Amino acid sequence: MVQKYYFQLALPYQECLAYYHGQVKAVMVTSSTGQRVQFPASHIRPYMTRVGVYGSFCLYTENNKFLSLEKLDK
Repeated sequence: MVQKYYFQLALPYQECLAYYHGQVKAVMVTSSTGQRVQFPASHIRPYMTRVGVYGSFCLYTENNKFLSLEKLDK
């Protein structure tokens, strides 16, 4: 069964560098329902900009395995 986790992310550029260079392996977020969810940091790379990573996201999982990460606001 596919699970969806909605959350906000606000990572300034300087913090993103550790994720980008692989120094940080996982991202831990708190979903809108209060659940703590962890996923591989490499999945935020497509959303990095010169100011960092900001916005609303939806994480899709199945059997506790990562399926996809979608940015909800453009």
